[in-house]
Amino acid sequence: MTHKLISHRAVIVTVSIAIGAFALVAGASHSWGGYHWARTANPFTLKLGDNVSSAWDSYLGTASTDWSLSSVLDTVVVPGQARSNCRATAGRVEVCNKFYGNNGWLGIAQIWVSGTHIMQGTVKMNDTYFNTSTYNKPAWRQFVMCQEVGHTFGLDHQDEIFGNLNLGTCMDYTNDPDGLLYGQLSNLHPNAHDYEELELIYAHLDSSTTIKASTASFHGHAEVDGEDRSTWGKELRKDSRGRQSLFGRDLGNGDKVFTFVVWADQADK
Repeated sequence: MTHKLISHRAVIVTVSIAIGAFALVAGASHSWGGYHWARTANPFTLKLGDNVSSAWDSYLGTASTDWSLSSVLDTVVVPGQARSNCRATAGRVEVCNKFYGNNGWLGIAQIWVSGTHIMQGTVKMNDTYFNTSTYNKPAWRQFVMCQEVGHTFGLDHQDEIFGNLNLGTCMDYTNDPDGLLYGQLSNLHPNAHDYEELELIYAHLDSSTTIKASTASFHGHAEVDGEDRSTWGKELRKDSRGRQSLFGRDLGNGDKVFTFVVWADQADK
């Protein structure tokens, strides 16, 4: 695979939203526990390590472009440094895809934190399900990629009820990612409220940075095997279908790892 260092801040994109849908969530907060990357200036640039196959490159590129429209955050797609098990790299997010098996999940996002600062993150796409007729579709691939990458910035979901009308954001649970099935908004990209929430999360500056952190400076690194739920730690939350959607594992000394899960419908059967 040929990698190019791609910065998206110069890309100009017109973002349209439905005012009615935005009004439903305008007063909401969807920060993920206040966790954020430490940095000394805005906008800051976060590296997204490309460990994905060519089938996923365009979806990662679109997610990077979309999230870089934020006034406080830029992302750049760089060659991945993860090993076959998608090992995290301090100071960046590694994005991977693999046939992880019939374990129930479409995608997971994980962040390692020290205090409230994000130290590293991973995103994993499960080709076992994305290779099926249900999920081997551009809309599902873009929706899950966008949402899981968004989690690594410190964002939570805007809505967690699958049957609700789409809010026009990938940070919204849905059964209809592109909105074509039920004639509703597309949930393939962030919306204005996602960018506003990022501005709130990153309103303050830090005296140091975790974006350039070295592995030696972070002692909370732990392997979290996406194929083994026992490594994810304690269940912290369920989704509207009663499935565990957020896990947390205490690594000691103020260090933790959190795992967000998007489940496949087949996991209910």
